Amino acid sequence: MDVLINVFVGLHIVGIAALLGGFFSQMKAMGTGAARFTPGMLHGALTMLVTGVALVGLNQADDQTLNNIKIGVKLALLIVILGLVYVKRDEERVEKSAFGAVGALTVANVFIAVLWV
Repeated sequence: MDVLINVFVGLHIVGIAALLGGFFSQMKAMGTGAARFTPGMLHGALTMLVTGVALVGLNQADDQTLNNIKIGVKLALLIVILGLVYVKRDEERVEKSAFGAVGALTVANVFIAVLWV
């Protein structure tokens, strides 16, 4: 079970990397107002969602204790991220505030995962 959990943790990190990588690659364009959500950002967020749900299920099946409040907060942030990226995915230019919110919420999600014990 530990190997399977670690595989999903790795895939979860790949999803975070795709989302943050897309954000960081568009930061210069964000300064000029020409940033857009890339397909990789949407796929990264969806990967985070699917692997996160799988991790919760696998950890519960392994009788590990889970912090349901932490998981709920992370899920709420991810739903907001997914909503913004999905709704604005076809727009040629995305507002700086929406684009910055996705980056900030993603970083907040990472810090919640790491620092909230």
